[in-house]
Amino acid sequence: MTSKKLVNTVAGCADEALAGLVACNPSLQLLHGHRVALRSDLESLKGRVALLSGGGSGHEPAHAGFIGKGMLTGVIAGAVFTSPAVGSILAAIRAVAQAGTVGTLLIVKNYTGDRLNFGLAREQARAEGIPVEMVVIGDDSAFTVLKKVGRRGLCGTVLIHKVAGALAEAGVGLEEIINRVSAVAKAMGTLGVSLSSCSIPGSRPTFELSPDEVELGLGIHGEAGVRRIKMASANEIVTLMLDHMTASSNVSRVPVQSGSSVVLMVNNLGGLSFLELGIIADAAVRTLEGRGVKIARALVGTFMSALEMPGISLTLLLVDEPLLKLIDAETTASAWPNVAKVSVTGRKRSRAAPAEPLEAPVSTVAGGLTSKRVMLVLERVCTTLLGLEEHLNALDRAAGDGDCGTTHSRAARAIHGWLKEGPPPASPAQLLSKLSLLLLEKMGGSSGALYGLFLTAAAQPLKAKTDLPAWCAAMDAGLEAMQKYGKAAPGDRTMLDSLWAAGQELQAWKSPGANLFQVLTKAVQSAEAAAEATKNMEAGAGRASYISSARLDQPDPGAVAAAAILRAILEALQGQGV
Repeated sequence: MTSKKLVNTVAGCADEALAGLVACNPSLQLLHGHRVALRSDLESLKGRVALLSGGGSGHEPAHAGFIGKGMLTGVIAGAVFTSPAVGSILAAIRAVAQAGTVGTLLIVKNYTGDRLNFGLAREQARAEGIPVEMVVIGDDSAFTVLKKVGRRGLCGTVLIHKVAGALAEAGVGLEEIINRVSAVAKAMGTLGVSLSSCSIPGSRPTFELSPDEVELGLGIHGEAGVRRIKMASANEIVTLMLDHMTASSNVSRVPVQSGSSVVLMVNNLGGLSFLELGIIADAAVRTLEGRGVKIARALVGTFMSALEMPGISLTLLLVDEPLLKLIDAETTASAWPNVAKVSVTGRKRSRAAPAEPLEAPVSTVAGGLTSKRVMLVLERVCTTLLGLEEHLNALDRAAGDGDCGTTHSRAARAIHGWLKEGPPPASPAQLLSKLSLLLLEKMGGSSGALYGLFLTAAAQPLKAKTDLPAWCAAMDAGLEAMQKYGKAAPGDRTMLDSLWAAGQELQAWKSPGANLFQVLTKAVQSAEAAAEATKNMEAGAGRASYISSARLDQPDPGAVAAAAILRAILEALQGQGV
């Protein structure tokens, strides 16, 4: 079965993708009749060296994203994963020559088709009297045994574009640019790893992996790598990659060792989430610095992809100060990142959090709670929420992302950990305030924010009094805060429904002589009935409001959780004979 792709036609996808880039970038132009993109200010390059690169499409933003002042003059694109036509390469060479450039350098990745087609175009151009030279870049560090064809050209080629572009912009001659970039290429290595393959438009995936496997050392055309390894953590995979890239037994290694200074590229092969990319980048920086390697610059993003392949490549380039100046040189290329021109290593990466304000002394009022009693109540609540995790997640899958139970369990575990640190405050106001901060920090999601709001507001009336009317006022204050900031109202099918129903019953506490347990029991029963009734409500707030109400035939998980918390509090107090 072929994969789904948002294209118009398979045959036209490369042309249309290039046309889209040019259409949105006034500094680029298409060469009529060819799949070639050039700088629109070619005439400004008179007297300087032109830089042309390219290859198959599907590696976006390479190569056209790196056209601009200080990088490439133009690119020649082939069909997806296919070398460009000789005629188009020759047309690009002629175009830049006619603009008055003093020579052209072809920067070619080491693949057979690219070498042949760019090489043929070079020979034809030289026969016409055009000065053209070619460098073939191979930065692949996957193969431990020397291959006759040499190392494949991978993401490190983008660094060659940058160095050559800076030199050309400075007016350096063709021969010197060749010598400089050839030396740079020898001090560089790239290694890729992927969780699965990619698929060319109109085709099936190029290889299959089992759920517990990842591919190590693969190229950028969906071809398989040097070996398959078991799925592991990001830290373990990054360590394995760096070990492989720098091993002395590897003939394609990068000679990086303690004391080396490097540029690090963390390249998204196309389908990896930004979340994972950040985790990989963090692991790479920590691992290299742990080995005494200085990271002079770090580039993280998508530079040379393999369509939608969910994987990454790491590139290491040994650098000195002169080379760093070329890396740092200005460029207008749209895909080159805005990299800070300072070393990554040695920079302070955190600052002390602001000190929390000193707690105001709490007045001594009647109705304080003993720490033991508070702990028993909280333990009961936590046990209840942990037991409901799967049930709440199942309810949440109908209208949310299926994590309501997980979120509440996270809160329960956070409270458990907090209780182990020492006895909780006996003051109700301080207790609720501490719980609020804990849930805001540890629980996460909208539930954490709503509980935090509720508890913060509820704590305020309890600072002066802690009798039953004060607890009723605390409930009212919490509900008001939830409605004010959460924008939910009773009947909107949210956790507020349970709490609101309980709050109406707690109004009885305002009457003289009200019985704690009678009122609280009725409040819990009302909350449970309200939670059950949410399955017949149309969602008016929260994530469920975006889903057709016809699909919501289960109670709202937040309402169920709130009712369960109130039930746990009641049963814990009854068990203590309060």
